[in-house]
Amino acid sequence: MSVGPQLALLIESACKRLVLESLFRVDQQDYAGLTALFTEQARLYRPTAGGHPLVGRQAIFDAYAQRPGERISRHLCSNQRVDIDTAKRARVHSYAQVFSALADSREEVSALPQVQSPVMIGEFEDICVLEQGSWLIAERRARFVMQLAN
Repeated sequence: MSVGPQLALLIESACKRLVLESLFRVDQQDYAGLTALFTEQARLYRPTAGGHPLVGRQAIFDAYAQRPGERISRHLCSNQRVDIDTAKRARVHSYAQVFSALADSREEVSALPQVQSPVMIGEFEDICVLEQGSWLIAERRARFVMQLAN
C-alpha cells in the first residue's frame, strides 16, 4: 500500500521525531517517559543482551532503571531513513554515536566529566506503528558496529 506524498511527509516526520525523543529520554534518565514511547508489548533488542529482547514496557523500564544514576550519556543520532510500509507502520534506520561519562556529585564542578572509553558507534532499527492517534515504537533493534580507538 502506498501513501500520498503529504501523508508520507507526516509519517516520516513523526517517526524521526519519535526516535529522537526516545534517545533524549534515555539521556535525561526519564525512563517512564522513554517507555511511554513504546507499545505495550514492544520488543527491545539491546546490543549487550545476546539477542534476547526485553518484552513490554515494564521490562524496558526495569532494565533502564538499573543504570547507575551517576552515568551521563549522550546519543548523537544521524542518517535517519524512514521506509513507510503502510499508513500505520514504518521502519526507521538510524546511526548513533554514544558517549558516556560519570557525573561529578559535587555542586560546583571545576571541570567537566571525562568521556569514558570506548565511544561506541551503532545503529537503530525501529518499527513504528500508529496506535490510537500516536506513533509508538513496536520494536527496536540496537547494535554496535564499531568503536573509536583510544
